[in-house]
Order: sequence, then structure tokens, then C-alpha cells
Amino acid sequence: MADKKAPIFLARKSYQRRRLRDASRVLPIAGGIAFMIPLMWHGDDVTERGTSDAMMFVFGVWIVLVLLAALLVRPTREEDEGPTGGEKEQDVL
Repeated sequence: MADKKAPIFLARKSYQRRRLRDASRVLPIAGGIAFMIPLMWHGDDVTERGTSDAMMFVFGVWIVLVLLAALLVRPTREEDEGPTGGEKEQDVL
């Protein structure tokens, strides 16, 4: 009974890294759903929301997805590089 058990909780950095990876996995699914939103725009008045509005929405979603992906990649990329700056050692003959 005197033995100390390992802590149940994960280290903060590894937990945050896993959550960022999870978010990056969900991002394409959320983007696909967002791209389908203009398909649900219908109504009696066609001039209210035309094709140009739908295209502006799609490109807006695309820009937001690119920015979110860049924000999600940066922290995981810096952690994966390690102290050597991402360069791997090569064997010298």
C-alpha cells in the first residue's frame, strides 16, 4: 500500500498536442459541411441569393479553413522539430 502510483493525468504539453491533432482531423469534416451550406439556400425569390453570393461564401469558407489549418499546424510543427531545429543527423562515411 506504500507504493506510489503513476499520476492519472497526462502532461499538459502532450495533452494540448493531442487536442490540436484532433482539431486538425475534424477540420476537413467541418469544412465539407460548411461547403454544403449554400446548397440549402433556396426560396421563391432567386435574386435574393444568387450564384455570386454562394461563390463568395465558398471562397470565404475556403480562406477561413486555410487560416485555421495554418494556426493548427504551427504549434505541432514546432514541437515535433525538437532541439535540433528539425534537421536529422546523417551518418558521415
